[in-house]
Amino acid sequence: MPAASVSRIPVEERLFSLVLALLATETGLTKNEVLSTVQGYRQRYRAGGDNANLERQFERDKDDIRDLGVPLETVDSPGQAGNNQNLRYRIPRGSYELPSDITFSAEETTLLNLAAMVWREGSLSGESRRAVIKLKGLGLVSDEPVLGYAPRLRVRDAAFEPLRAALERNAIVRFAYLKPGEAEARVRELAPLALVQHQGRWHLHALEPGTEITKTFLLRRIVSQVTTTGALFPAPSGDQTARALEELDEVWEAHTADVDVLADSDAATRLLKRRGTVRLPSGALRLHYSDANIFADELAGYGPEALVLSPPDLREAVRDRLLQTVEEHTSRGTGTEGNTRG
Repeated sequence: MPAASVSRIPVEERLFSLVLALLATETGLTKNEVLSTVQGYRQRYRAGGDNANLERQFERDKDDIRDLGVPLETVDSPGQAGNNQNLRYRIPRGSYELPSDITFSAEETTLLNLAAMVWREGSLSGESRRAVIKLKGLGLVSDEPVLGYAPRLRVRDAAFEPLRAALERNAIVRFAYLKPGEAEARVRELAPLALVQHQGRWHLHALEPGTEITKTFLLRRIVSQVTTTGALFPAPSGDQTARALEELDEVWEAHTADVDVLADSDAATRLLKRRGTVRLPSGALRLHYSDANIFADELAGYGPEALVLSPPDLREAVRDRLLQTVEEHTSRGTGTEGNTRG
């Protein structure tokens, strides 16, 4: 299959197929079995060849799945304890299903069934059918409905679909983009090269027409409709998805923060599970991050459970958010309308 076709496989289809495959097996799948058989990997897999980029993609996908709350486990292959080359991956159904003590009334069940029907007939229905067919082809047949394992779905950014459509056509796009710290959004015209998910968030990797400069944009910061200009650009060579993810990983590796967390708190539990987290001799956590503003939002959400020790700019960003929260609640309590920060 041509490289250009392979790069067009939606990321959500690959993640969905991976979840289904790991749910359908009790003993788990090895990395090689995943890469050679699951939709989104098998098209780029080279038997006996170099699959280093594909293996890194699988490692990132595991992190994204765990970020979504899916309990992905790593287990030793039978009779090969300690052999990291043959580790198996699975999603235990008991940990992913609803607890047995949770029940629903007749009215609640009706609403859930309606929601399931909407989901089944929605944008994932085609991907679901293809994934199930592939699982049957592997001999991984489950008698239980797929819908029983899809209670957690993230809403994609509104810009996703028009960007994906433009990507398919190699069409130049235009949108307004608001960077943190700027008062007004700037209109951008770009050649979309890849849509990638990194650390649970969608990014656009794009080229500025007339230059050789590529940049990555966070979809959540696109504040207007995405439109096409009518101009097309030549299809790029190489694996643009892998290139974009490699650049994002470099940014993530380069930025670290030391955070003191309250023992046995929600902050301690969640931050310890982040990829690359290291506990320092002092007890504080050293964490990697890609975007200081997004990370500051997350840390501020933990309130007194997390204290940023370094770097100073991240500490100040979290402090500003906490002060703004206090002022907003104070203004509401006194009947003052609006944001007191102006």
